[in-house]
Amino acid sequence: MRVPGRLFLNNLIERRALIWQLVRRDFEQRYVGSAAGWLWGLIHPLVLLLSWTFVFQVCMRNPPPPGAVTQNYTLYLLAGYLPWFLFQETVVRSSNSLVEHANLITKTVFPSEVIPIAIFFSSLINHLLTLSLVVVTSLLWEDHFSAVLLLLPFYMLAIGLLAVGIGWVAAGLQVYLRDTAQIVSVALTLWFWLTPIFVFEEQYPDQVKFLLKWNPLALFVRAYRDRILSSRLPSWDEVSGILLFSLGAFIAGGLCFRQLKRGFADVL
Repeated sequence: MRVPGRLFLNNLIERRALIWQLVRRDFEQRYVGSAAGWLWGLIHPLVLLLSWTFVFQVCMRNPPPPGAVTQNYTLYLLAGYLPWFLFQETVVRSSNSLVEHANLITKTVFPSEVIPIAIFFSSLINHLLTLSLVVVTSLLWEDHFSAVLLLLPFYMLAIGLLAVGIGWVAAGLQVYLRDTAQIVSVALTLWFWLTPIFVFEEQYPDQVKFLLKWNPLALFVRAYRDRILSSRLPSWDEVSGILLFSLGAFIAGGLCFRQLKRGFADVL
């Protein structure tokens, strides 16, 4: 029996050329006909940075919570928003990806499981552009740069495993139930506000704080802030929790996708 982990490795090694072609095609289509091209990947986060600076630091003058890794509220928000946006973009775009590529799945022998993987790598390009902007801003505003930034690829890979696993389930169900993408969008909206990005962990009522322990994105938000804005090393609880959630979602999503895949050609 082929397990999802082995399937993933086979896709990366044996079908890496196909994944690369899909990533390049997806990234180019985003900016087709655009004069600025990939620079929009920097313009959007730059405008977001300026907007949040004006609203939260100039107008509202909101401080980060006590004991935060920085007192720069804008950087604190942006560093926490980075992992969420990568996760959200991968899941949302994956949920409708098989329907959008129906012509490939029905007319050729096409490994449909690589589509959400390609979407993650395409989203990762924009993620790296935004991350570079946040790191440079942290260096200029806070005079901070630490070697713990080298640990960020581990978290990116873990986000990919989590997002692809959930994206596989959403994409597979969307083939049979076309309301799935809308359900995913609503669920992610709720998930966003249960993640300590704008609402800090200290502000959650004691009755619902248990939700943070079962929210993998809370771990990623905390980890990104610590790696980008401080020199803190990750704890074993943080690393083990991230691995547990990410690998669990990836394996479960792979098994579910394997079952759903059998009827794609007939339904699409």
